[in-house]
Amino acid sequence: MNVSSANTSLIICAHTMERWQDLLESVASVRRLEPPPDEIVVVIDHNAELKARAEAQFVDLLVIENRNRRGLSGARNSGIVASRGSLIAFLDDDAIAEPQWLGYMTSHCDRPGVLGAMGRIEPLWLGPRPRWFPDEFLWVVGCTYRGHLEKVGPVRSLLGCGMCLRREVFEKVGDFNDALGRTQKRLPMSGEETELCIRARKAIPSGEFIFEPRAVVQHRIPTKRVTQRYFWLRCYAEGLSKAHISALLHSRQALSAERTYVLRVLSRGIVRGFGDAILRADAEGLGRAFAITAGLACSIGGFIIGKLEIVANLPRRQKSAFRPRIRALTRFR
Repeated sequence: MNVSSANTSLIICAHTMERWQDLLESVASVRRLEPPPDEIVVVIDHNAELKARAEAQFVDLLVIENRNRRGLSGARNSGIVASRGSLIAFLDDDAIAEPQWLGYMTSHCDRPGVLGAMGRIEPLWLGPRPRWFPDEFLWVVGCTYRGHLEKVGPVRSLLGCGMCLRREVFEKVGDFNDALGRTQKRLPMSGEETELCIRARKAIPSGEFIFEPRAVVQHRIPTKRVTQRYFWLRCYAEGLSKAHISALLHSRQALSAERTYVLRVLSRGIVRGFGDAILRADAEGLGRAFAITAGLACSIGGFIIGKLEIVANLPRRQKSAFRPRIRALTRFR
């Protein structure tokens, strides 16, 4: 692993006192990074009590408040403005980075043409993992899933739990879209990283994003995120998010990876689930096959509802122009 010569800022965003212990462990893991970042920025998302506690705890770090719209995208954008590094890394407040995580990513970002990098995100289950939960849907809990690239290579977009981007990406295409991504509202929306990466690839066609499996982050998964209710809700929200991304970008790239994922990865996962049930007497194989099917149905439903919401909010003239394409609502475009 080559040591990067660029200055690196690392940003952690936090929004609730309920994850205070998680934040402490996340910051502790960052302090153990080899090589360390040049600065650590902790962004507090509209929570005065949490900000005061963070300022008292992290006296040697830069602790700021989110001055933008509430939510993860706005908090990240506040961190970008406050930071100084030419490379900007992001780590979730409930994630734990392994010591070489940052070094592996920045070594790629030093290469010409590389816009950013991400590593492998492994689940750290805080309770028993349900046997019905399929590996193909680990993205539901923000982790690297079956069907994702497994070796070093280019990817369409990054996963926000642990990633690094060149500052010039933001200077060229703008910040994270704060209409997307997590807020403290009920639906667990997402997609801000995907939208940014596709924008960047359109603006810088020669650039690429890299997956580095040796750069490992452990993502804490509480028991409330492994319920069937959360699973269906997260899949539905993903469909909504993808509908809005495709509308914002007007690009087939917005869903290119999803088409391959559905046709190849999920179909094989369903067959694998039935095979486990029949050949290995694993009753939960049927549960995994059902979860894949139902998760896909929820995502498609969210996508259709999202498209309908977009059409409903269009001005009348734009609605008329959109009618010839209404059949696209029933398929991933």
